Amino acid sequence: MSQQGYVATPPYSQSQPGIGLSPPHYGHYGDPSHTGSPPGMMKPAGPLGAAAPGGMLPQGHPPHGPHQFGQNGAHAQGPPLQRFPGPPPVNNAAPSYAPYSPSTQSSYPSPVSTSSVAQLGTQLSAMHVNSYANYGPQMAGAQLSYPGGFPGGPAQMAGPPQPQKKLDPDSIPSPIQVIENDRATRGGQVYTTNTRGQIPPLVTTDCTIQDQGNASPRYIRCTTYCFPCTSDMAKQAQIPLAAIIKPFATIPSNETPLYLVNHGETGPVRCNRCKAYMCPFMQFIEGGRRYQCGFCNCVNDVPPFYFQHLDHIGRRLDHYEKPELSLGSYEYVATLDYCRKNKPPNPPAFIFMIDVSYSNIKNGLVKLICEELKTVLEKLPKEDQEETSSLRVGFITYNKVLHFFNVKSTLARPQMMVVTDVSEVFVPLLDGFLVSYQESQSVIHNLLDQIPEMFADSNENETVFAPVIRAGMEALKAADCPGKLFIFHSSLPTAEAPGKLKNRDDKKLINTDKEKILFQPQTNVYDPLAKDCVAHGCCVTLFLFPSQYVDVASLGLVPQLTGGTLYKYNNFQVHLDSQQFLNDLRNDIEKKIGFDAIMRVRTSTGFRATDFFGGIYMNNTTDVEMAAIDCDKAVTVEFKHDDKLSEDSGALIQCAVLYTTVSGQRRLRIHNLGLNCSSQLADLYKSCETDALINFFAKSAFKAVLHQPLKVIREILVNQTAHVLACYRKNCASPSAASQLILPDSMKVLPVYMNCLLKNCVLLSRPEISTDERAYQRQLVMTMGVADSQLFFYPQLRPIHTLDVKSTTLPAAIRCSESRLSEEGIFLLANGVNMFLWLGVSSPPELIQGIFNVPSFAHVNTDITSLPELGNPYSQTLRMIMGIIQQKRPYSMKLTIVKQREQPEMVFRQFLVEDKGLYGGSSYVDFLCCVHKEICQLLN
Repeated sequence: MSQQGYVATPPYSQSQPGIGLSPPHYGHYGDPSHTGSPPGMMKPAGPLGAAAPGGMLPQGHPPHGPHQFGQNGAHAQGPPLQRFPGPPPVNNAAPSYAPYSPSTQSSYPSPVSTSSVAQLGTQLSAMHVNSYANYGPQMAGAQLSYPGGFPGGPAQMAGPPQPQKKLDPDSIPSPIQVIENDRATRGGQVYTTNTRGQIPPLVTTDCTIQDQGNASPRYIRCTTYCFPCTSDMAKQAQIPLAAIIKPFATIPSNETPLYLVNHGETGPVRCNRCKAYMCPFMQFIEGGRRYQCGFCNCVNDVPPFYFQHLDHIGRRLDHYEKPELSLGSYEYVATLDYCRKNKPPNPPAFIFMIDVSYSNIKNGLVKLICEELKTVLEKLPKEDQEETSSLRVGFITYNKVLHFFNVKSTLARPQMMVVTDVSEVFVPLLDGFLVSYQESQSVIHNLLDQIPEMFADSNENETVFAPVIRAGMEALKAADCPGKLFIFHSSLPTAEAPGKLKNRDDKKLINTDKEKILFQPQTNVYDPLAKDCVAHGCCVTLFLFPSQYVDVASLGLVPQLTGGTLYKYNNFQVHLDSQQFLNDLRNDIEKKIGFDAIMRVRTSTGFRATDFFGGIYMNNTTDVEMAAIDCDKAVTVEFKHDDKLSEDSGALIQCAVLYTTVSGQRRLRIHNLGLNCSSQLADLYKSCETDALINFFAKSAFKAVLHQPLKVIREILVNQTAHVLACYRKNCASPSAASQLILPDSMKVLPVYMNCLLKNCVLLSRPEISTDERAYQRQLVMTMGVADSQLFFYPQLRPIHTLDVKSTTLPAAIRCSESRLSEEGIFLLANGVNMFLWLGVSSPPELIQGIFNVPSFAHVNTDITSLPELGNPYSQTLRMIMGIIQQKRPYSMKLTIVKQREQPEMVFRQFLVEDKGLYGGSSYVDFLCCVHKEICQLLN
């Protein structure tokens, strides 16, 4: 494999001062004092230069010398460099269709006269370098506008086109190409996990995984599969060492489910010193009577019941019969020592809590929920061998007060009990509140029919929120079982009660150092409430239906810290949006879940887990507590050295999750992974996984949002990207001209993905994105696995007009840029949360007819949120494609129909992540230039 991945020469040969980046902040977000470079890092030579006003280059100061982008550089090792054959070069001199109305353009006053632009244009062989990495608020006003603009850039200027060469986007690394290359070489194959430190196929590649001693990449992915031997080396490269662990990941039907090991009352065999569980990393010695722990090297006696003789290579004779000796992942039945109060847990419960305030009754939401519950309760999760689910269910409705319902099977009709004291919530009944759905089905159906009528005349519009969670938790506590609350809520809780909130949506805080307040909860009620919930195994999932500001940062805190999920449906309308909500509700109720969970990540000597990100609560530095964890939730774990690592023994990780199953059995789920170690930086870079790196960078940045100014976080991300690549350039690449950008093969698309993260609305505010939406997206990303974060930051864009209706394969994805769209085309874009169908003004009428059953583009109704089911091949194929894209995604994506040149297209364009943002945020090409400049400054 080539040591050098991608080599190119950017449009300038020397770094210029005056681009307006403050000196790099290295190191951890949490500590704003870390502005200098710690020892072992390359310091930039001299200051990075004062900014010209607004981050512009001074007029008449063009960069030096034209250079071609995409030249191959001097190159000693390895085969010739990879080229990036893309689609044929597009003409980027002008956008693919007429610019918007002048109002959009005027947000970009051009600070440079047209003639000086033309002058620059002729001197540059590529786009001009402007405001790179200067993602601050000043960007919107100070961008150089070019005749014809950037590829698909919004800033267009009138006047005759000037002859200038553009940087060809096809000559820079394409995420689509990288994904396709991996699919071509590794797709459809069997990937066996028998080798330590091997790099799995990309998360976008479909293959079959066979566990042969290391956990499947479905459960654990790493930012690099080869750790540096020393902490100095780690500091030098600045590549985060992290694992993204998804302990309950869904396994396809053609892969073996986890084996369950039961050692009876003795329980799992564990190391006496470090308490690691028996696994393939334990070495048996002395004829099988003792074993040496792979994690702490302690020599332990083998318990008599577990003894087995060794074969001629020192392996136990029963090696392949025992999952814990031959597999990377397996489960143990836990003994009573692993249970609360040393007694077996009761089966969990689901409690449904419905906001019955005036607006929810009037818009039909309450009726919709009650009708749907009758259906979904038939599908409560159960163990494979169970006839019916062991879960119990309970029901509460609320507005300013709480209504508990007795649905005991012996009752003729349900009974309601009202709790008016919301400051000290108590549970008014025990017997009859949590029941078996099978036994109480008729009483429950009776209740669900009555609820919408019961509150039909209520005019109460004020609601409480914290007391609702408290009531559910107290009910689970009283029943001595773990469980999950499903809360259906729609407004800011303004009624007099604990957790009461006020509208604090203050746009004036945006782009100030106080912006972080918008992401913090506004009262200190919710954090201790979340802590209590976790202590009692109470997970909270919240379905929000806001029509205005509801303070997601406050309401979402308990769901986040208890391992629950937050779903948000803005301006919900039953006739348009119910399908999306119902899909989410069904999926959430049916998915694989573990309750009352505690996770511990153990490592071999030399390094340890130091930081954790996800839907978790930490009472100490080692135990990751989760009231529940489901198949879609990932925990990202960062590791740091505390000693040297050896190339021989590698770096070993064991993740153990203790949890209660849906049937009330206490179990341990174990995942083991062995990584390589090296004292060569080149090995570290060769083994990186960019998708995992972006997952880590996103979560660490989104965690930092609570404490640090956004501008500082963005600078840290830009600097760390430059630093990682500069270290590669300096230590691993063969010598070549400074004007060349050299990227490691495994990180070819790190700059484009990093730019997508920097432009996300959490890190860069935009006028049309609400504070609640930013808090919501922040929360979504914090629990995402690698596949979900990959799609979220770099959406899939597929042409639909080239559909082959006879084929079942998806149309090939294209790059997310406006220059790839065409007026004659129809394109589908999906990012895991949203789905858009974009219609070009000249879309083929037969396609429009086939998909929408209307004669032309003009007749298409853009209000619809689902496509009509028509019998023709176009309709069936497109709906099938949308189904495939939706599969395996945790959220039901809402479909929006977008017509070219109509106002809603502005929202769609924000997802074309390779283009310049409408409100700041560089294009991919600009960002690549910016990073290259930073690298040059670090190397000088």
